[in-house]
Amino acid sequence: MIDYVELNTRLQQVGQEHLLKFWDELNENERHQLEQDISELDLNELKLYFDRATTSLSQNGLKLDDRLQPLPEDKLLSISRSPEELLAGYRDEGLKQISMGHVAVLLMAGGQGTRLGFAYPKGMYDVGLQSGKTLFRLQAERIIKLEELAFDATGKQGTITWYIMTSEHTIQPTLDYLEGNNYFGLKKENVVLFKQGSLPCFEYDGKIILDQKHRIARAPDGNGGIYRAMKSQGILDDLAKRGILYLHAHSVDNILIRVADPVFVGYCAQENAECAAKVVEKSSPTEAVGVVAIVDGKYQVVEYSEISSKTAEMRNADGRLTFSAGNICNHFFTTAFLHKIGSTYEQELKLHVAKKKIPFIDNSGKRITPENPNGIKIEKFVFDVFEFAQKFVAMEVPRDEEFSALKNADSAGKDCPSTARNDLYRLHKKFVEAAGGIVHGEECEISPFVSYAGENLAPLVQGKSFTTPLYLCSNRENSAHL
Repeated sequence: MIDYVELNTRLQQVGQEHLLKFWDELNENERHQLEQDISELDLNELKLYFDRATTSLSQNGLKLDDRLQPLPEDKLLSISRSPEELLAGYRDEGLKQISMGHVAVLLMAGGQGTRLGFAYPKGMYDVGLQSGKTLFRLQAERIIKLEELAFDATGKQGTITWYIMTSEHTIQPTLDYLEGNNYFGLKKENVVLFKQGSLPCFEYDGKIILDQKHRIARAPDGNGGIYRAMKSQGILDDLAKRGILYLHAHSVDNILIRVADPVFVGYCAQENAECAAKVVEKSSPTEAVGVVAIVDGKYQVVEYSEISSKTAEMRNADGRLTFSAGNICNHFFTTAFLHKIGSTYEQELKLHVAKKKIPFIDNSGKRITPENPNGIKIEKFVFDVFEFAQKFVAMEVPRDEEFSALKNADSAGKDCPSTARNDLYRLHKKFVEAAGGIVHGEECEISPFVSYAGENLAPLVQGKSFTTPLYLCSNRENSAHL
C-alpha cells in the first residue's frame, strides 16, 4: 500500500507536490506507476540541476571571443600534413594494443531514425548500399577485420569489446536486431548493451511536467549521460575486469567511422593522452559546427553561436582558419580517466538547456500538445569532460575519408542517406584507384572483410579495370552478394 501522506510530504519539500494532483482519479496500478516514476528521481539533486541549468540558460548567447585560444600545434596532429612513417608507427602501436585486448569501442546509439522516417534505432538503418548493410553491420564487420589485422601484425589474438549505449526506447529493438543477426559474427559476450539515463522535463518555473496523469515527462539526458550510465550499470567495472585500457567512443550515425582506429589509438597511447578528439577542418567560417578550442586555459567544444563572425573568420598566415577544429563526436578515453570522471567530475558536468514543445496534462486532466515551447529539457554533452583531462590531444582527419553523418531524410539534401551512400562509394573508389585499379562509374563498395581502410587491395585490383556497380566482397558475405 502506497503511503500518500509520506509521498506528498517528500514532494512538498522540493516544491513538486503538484505531481499528485490527479491521485484520486488513479487506479491502483497507475498509482504504483506514478510512485515508481517519483522514486526513480533524486529530488534534491534535480532541484540543483534545474538551478544550475537555468543559470546556464541566462548565459546563452554570450560570446567567448576574448577568452578563446585555438588548439596549439603540438596538441593537434593533422593526418594530411604528417609523414607516412609517423602514421605507420602510430598504427603499429594501435594494432599492438588491440592484439593485447586493451582497446574497446564505445558506441553511442541511443537515437531513433525519426528524422529519417524510420521507426527503429538509427543503427539499423540501411542507406541503400549495394550490400544492403546497415550502420550496425558495417561497424561490427570493421571490428572483426581490425581484430584480424592486429593478429596479422603481431601474432596475438586480441578482442575488441563493443559497448553500445542505447536509450530506454531503443535497447530492446537493438538487442533483438543483434541477436537476430548473430551479432554479425562477433561473440555475444563481447557485445555489451546498456542504457543512458533520462531526466524529467521542467516548466520554466522548475515544476516537473506530467506527461500523463500517472507518468512524469522525461527525456534522455544527452550523450554526456554516458558517464553516469557507465558507472551505475557496471560498465566501468566490466572495463577493469577485462583489462581494457583505452576506449574509442563515437556516435552511430557516421557511415565512414573507423572503429577503434589504430592510428588514433596509437597516437593517443604514445602521447599518454587521457582524452582526445578527432576533428575535421571546418569547411567555412559559417559552418554550423562546434570547434575544439581552449577557453580560460581549458579544452572544450565551443558552439558556433558562442563565437562572433569576426573571430570565426580569423585566419593563420597559411590561410587556414584559426578556429578550424570541427567537432565530430569521435573521442578517445583511457579507462583510468573514465573512472576519474565517474567518481569525481560527473557531478560537475555542464548542463545544457533546450526550450522545447513538451506535451503536458493541464489542470482539467486533458493532455495538451503545445504549439510553442513551454518547458525545458536538460542535457549533458559527451565532450564536456575535456576540461578535466590533464593531457588532451586532437587529431585532424580528412573529412572525405572519415566523416559523413546521417541526420536527415533525403529531402534535406545534406547529411542524408544519399550523401552517406555517395560518400562511402567515393571513398571506396579512391581506395581502389590508390591500389592501382581503374573504376569506371561511381557505385563502388568494398566489404569491411576485404579491407578496413583501403589496405591490402593491390593483389585484388592492381592493373585491373572495373565497371560499376562494383562490390568487392569476401567469401564470408551473404550468398546474395557473391
